[in-house]
Amino acid sequence: MTAPEEERRVQDAVRRHARTRALAEAEDVITAVLADPGVREARDRVEAAETELGMELQARLQPFQDRYDQAVAAGDADGLAGLCAGKHGRWGRICVLPDGHETSMEEPHWGRNTEGRPIAWVGSAPDDW
Repeated sequence: MTAPEEERRVQDAVRRHARTRALAEAEDVITAVLADPGVREARDRVEAAETELGMELQARLQPFQDRYDQAVAAGDADGLAGLCAGKHGRWGRICVLPDGHETSMEEPHWGRNTEGRPIAWVGSAPDDW
C-alpha cells in the first residue's frame, strides 16, 4: 500500500470513529433529556391533548379512516396515492386525510395511534427520525 493510500485509509477510519462517537454522545444527551420528569410530563400532556382533539374530530373525519382502511385492505394504490404525506411513522401515526388538507380543510393531521384510538396532531416527522 502506498503512503497516500495508507493516509487516506487512516483518515477514513478517524472520520468513521468521530462520527460513531458523535452519534453515541448525541443519543446519550437525547436519552437524558427525554428521561427528564418535566419533559415526560410535557410529552404526556401533548399526547393527552392530541388524543382529546382526535376524539373530538372523529365524528366528522371517521369516513377518511374508513376509506383508508378499505384501500389498505384492497391494496388500492390509487386510493392511497392522494393521501396526506404527514405521518409520525415511528409512533404508528399515518394521516388519513387528503393531501393538502391543512389549507383546504384547515384540519390538523388525523388518524389513529398504535392503540387504535383517534388522534390529531400538528407537524410531521419521517419514519426514520
